[in-house]
Amino acid sequence: MANPSSPHLLSSFLGNRLALSARPLLLRSAGPGSRRVAYQATRTLCNLVDILFNRRSRDDAPENNPRRLRPGKVSPRLSVPNHIQRPPYVNSRQRPGVNNGPEIHDERGIECMRASGKLAAQVLKFAGTLVKPGITTDEIDKAVHQMIIDNGAYPSPLGYCGYPKSVCTSVNECICHGIPDSRPLEDGDIINIDVTVYLSGYHGDTSATFLCGDVDDEAKKLVQVTRECLEKAISICAPGVEIKRIGRTIQYVNENCITRLYVHLDHADKFKFGVVQQFVGHGVGKVFHAEPVVLHFRNNEWGRMVLNQTFTIEPMLTIGSINPVMWSDDWTAVTEDGSLSAQFEHTILITEDGPEILTQC
Repeated sequence: MANPSSPHLLSSFLGNRLALSARPLLLRSAGPGSRRVAYQATRTLCNLVDILFNRRSRDDAPENNPRRLRPGKVSPRLSVPNHIQRPPYVNSRQRPGVNNGPEIHDERGIECMRASGKLAAQVLKFAGTLVKPGITTDEIDKAVHQMIIDNGAYPSPLGYCGYPKSVCTSVNECICHGIPDSRPLEDGDIINIDVTVYLSGYHGDTSATFLCGDVDDEAKKLVQVTRECLEKAISICAPGVEIKRIGRTIQYVNENCITRLYVHLDHADKFKFGVVQQFVGHGVGKVFHAEPVVLHFRNNEWGRMVLNQTFTIEPMLTIGSINPVMWSDDWTAVTEDGSLSAQFEHTILITEDGPEILTQC
């Protein structure tokens, strides 16, 4: 398991592309009246992703293991009608970073977040109906792109720090950020589809892992437990709750180290699945990535949930290694040993009555 103090903590959508120092990344207060220490990047990256991971995939050569996932052909970037509002990063030469403040909304902002979240959920549900043996992830991307723009929204990943597609499609051992391409889905695959839409100036972010054809029992269990980890993590959210409770709910730990200080014991541990530590949830709203950093593993970091705040929770579990390896496309992160990975994600709103899931139909 990777050391929790690893510097490679990233937003689950790799778009912020920051090589982060773990201690400054996790926000703290230096004292009364002081400003929070924000995300202090050792380096801002778009094309220098080698720093994020110590190695490239040693299995990129097809002859090494023909059963491993391989990159296909990526089609040209799709267009978006001029009348559709674009996020600021699309037309900016500045590399998008992480907003220093949390996303806390007024009444109008909450309604806009509900609208963007609902659309994202509808798009994801539609995308899931397309999953079947023989369809390519590029075809899924095109269908998702069309539905988003037909609803007057912009596909948030498109052009985000150079990302070439409108959705992320992560198949089998791909942990996250898979680029849609010409590879057809095969019977027995699992695929995470990550949808984010930008509607009326607000992002709605969600993902789910779908089964393709006849999937074996171990893969089904991985997908089921990952979904349950997300549900359990959401269930503990409320104003004033420590954000670290999310990670403590999900965390994979050694059976002898299970804590009994919290009601929600480590769910993934019951099934011995690994929890990927390098990718995190994040605040979302007017900006794609904001405070807080949401760690999916046991931690002791600072921060509490705030009324009318929105953020994502998006655990990634694996059957084997939790260590990610980057493909040469600078986006696709796969498990080091080729073991399966699954992810589920929701955008939630913190209300007086607890969490409201914005990204559900």
